[in-house]
Amino acid sequence: MFEKQIGIDLGTVNILVYVKGQGVVIQEPSMVAISVKDNKIVAVGAEAQVMLGRVPDAIEVARPLREGVIADYWVTEAMLRFYVGQIVGRLRLFPTELMVSVPVGVTSVERRAVQDAARKAAGKSSYLIEEPLAAAIGAGMPIDTPTGNMVVDIGGGTSESAVIAMNGIVTSNSVRVGGLKLDEEIASYVRRKYNLVIGEQTAEQVKIELGSALPLEEDKTMEVKGRDQIAGLPRTIILSTQEVTEALSESLAVIVSMVKSVLEETPPELASDIIDRGMIITGGGALLRNIDNLLTKETGVPCYVADNPLTSVALGAGQALRIREALERARSYD
Repeated sequence: MFEKQIGIDLGTVNILVYVKGQGVVIQEPSMVAISVKDNKIVAVGAEAQVMLGRVPDAIEVARPLREGVIADYWVTEAMLRFYVGQIVGRLRLFPTELMVSVPVGVTSVERRAVQDAARKAAGKSSYLIEEPLAAAIGAGMPIDTPTGNMVVDIGGGTSESAVIAMNGIVTSNSVRVGGLKLDEEIASYVRRKYNLVIGEQTAEQVKIELGSALPLEEDKTMEVKGRDQIAGLPRTIILSTQEVTEALSESLAVIVSMVKSVLEETPPELASDIIDRGMIITGGGALLRNIDNLLTKETGVPCYVADNPLTSVALGAGQALRIREALERARSYD
């Protein structure tokens, strides 16, 4: 009755925590500020993010996850402990069940690292679920039917696509291209074209304000501030949506190719279901303008953005605890 059931979307850019009966209660950047001198954690989440690029060498602000997998095990475990502790408290009077999402393409070593970190944070009752499967559950797709359901999850470090039926993944693929890579492409484009160096947060802001997978009918512009590569002084330029679309084209082509490869491997019976029902896009990348239209144009399959793209994986991870036995039988669950 008092058992805590928690689902965690352990993302490269953000960590989202779902608690049964409460919904998504935590949505914070996956960042940790660490004191270089004594290796102690100074801040976690949003507090650490505001320090990025603004603190002395004595404090390092890092992302403990890279491309969807653990880059720093100790920091990831500490971050999980911190957020789980916020929910269950220090005394842990009642049992806790924890389900953590992992990219579908992770190796067994990477998978074990997440599993170990989750167990140390929450105890023995901790499990893993593939992100596309969690995203499909969170988006409300009928994954327990024989009908084919296709989901495309575009996260911060990875983009994944999967066809799901009878509580299991039939075919899937993933690429280590996501929101952070799109930010890098924008920064690289601005540096090449304008000799202007911009920060990670500025590139992300440009993506949010101007980003589009396809050219817009009415071009938008915004001021972008950075440091001139030649003079070394601050400078401001005007950037347009058309330029940002050009900057993102290569990375988006990789995502499109990944989605096509999943469609090519889908059994004919399920492929006909997907043509009728379309595919659902989740993750932060689903918020990029015209990403659904780009996928529809390139694949010929109708594509729709989920009602809750940012929280789908966390919701699905939490709800998966309720159908754990069915997922076990489908062998898409660990």
